[in-house]
Amino acid sequence: MAKVGRILAVLLLAMLPGLTTPAAARPEPPPRQPRPQAWPGPDRPSWTGSWESAPSGTVAAWPGAAIRNVVHLSIGGRAVRVRLSNRFGTAPLRLGAVTVALRGAAGPDALPGTVRTATFRGARAVTVPPGRDTVTDPVRLRVPPDADLLVTVYTPGAGGHATSHQEALQTSYVARAGAGRAADEDGTAYTTTVSHWYYVTGVDVLGRGAGSVVAFGDSLTDGNGSTPDTNHRWPDRLAASLREHRYGVLNAGISGNRLLRDGTGPRALARLDTDALDRAGARVLVVLEGINDIKGTPTADDATAFAAAYRTLVARAHARRVRVVGVTLTPFRGYAAYTDAREAVRQRVNAFIRTGGAFDAVADADAAVRDPADPARILPAYDPGDHLHFDDAGMAAVADTVLRALTG
Repeated sequence: MAKVGRILAVLLLAMLPGLTTPAAARPEPPPRQPRPQAWPGPDRPSWTGSWESAPSGTVAAWPGAAIRNVVHLSIGGRAVRVRLSNRFGTAPLRLGAVTVALRGAAGPDALPGTVRTATFRGARAVTVPPGRDTVTDPVRLRVPPDADLLVTVYTPGAGGHATSHQEALQTSYVARAGAGRAADEDGTAYTTTVSHWYYVTGVDVLGRGAGSVVAFGDSLTDGNGSTPDTNHRWPDRLAASLREHRYGVLNAGISGNRLLRDGTGPRALARLDTDALDRAGARVLVVLEGINDIKGTPTADDATAFAAAYRTLVARAHARRVRVVGVTLTPFRGYAAYTDAREAVRQRVNAFIRTGGAFDAVADADAAVRDPADPARILPAYDPGDHLHFDDAGMAAVADTVLRALTG
């Protein structure tokens, strides 16, 4: 495993020659993140992304409620900060209280002694304008890797629509009468369960992380087909393999997302900075995106358009010193939208991903999950039954394929 760590470090940190960009062509710098305080210790630790949920749209808000989001960290640290979003809201969002805590044994209970109140430039409440995100001040809480964190958000007057991630595959909890409940250790008041993440879109940890790998894609990355409440999405499986090397893994998948046009959430290039390149410690971008363009309406059947989009994505990542792994598009014969013509498009796009030279490395998920007896289908052992997504075993196979691409 030490050799794997050395090879991985070379891939993640060594830059390709010729990636510098003339000053006139450089992108605008990302929004400033809060500076880490000098505490604790002499090593001046840095911020690394440990968990992400890309905003995918809106759901009905919970005025007066406290929403206890359950999120699963990839790496640990000695402090945390949380990103919250009103990106798709149409009115100012008042956050009356935000707390973080390690989760207890199960459900909405916090581990005793771990509840911390988050602040925003020293204030316990903040108003987030429509279309904007906000980040908490650093919160002193030591969190281990592979831990569940409770991020509780009290919204005293939120109405209308809440920015959310709709396919969480994780049970979270709501206290309908939420005033004063955000700091509860006992989860008794949290009697309603929800399947979305509300407002919270990222958790960074302060420590000696080596950087983060951002998994960027659609429902295949979001985890559809895997078992809910188990963290068996392929980015979770990848995180388990990279944890001892101190790399965080961020899941920027959105079910229904597309490469070439808006679908569920903005198209890939429109959300690339906010959901991937701006994330703390981003070193590698893993791209599995495009099948929704092929099977969607209207069908995207021009492989050169895919190639142009991928090249643009890679160029923008390289300008930010982020390396890019391209993942081949996986089979979908048997799914309702399948046609032989669309399969031909998939094959042309995969030929470009494999041999077009756009990516720093290629993970051939198609080869890993297809049925040798019918390569246009997913292997039955990996198929949850819809012939498009992956079950837990299929997710593990994709993660292994991505890991091999990362470690060369």
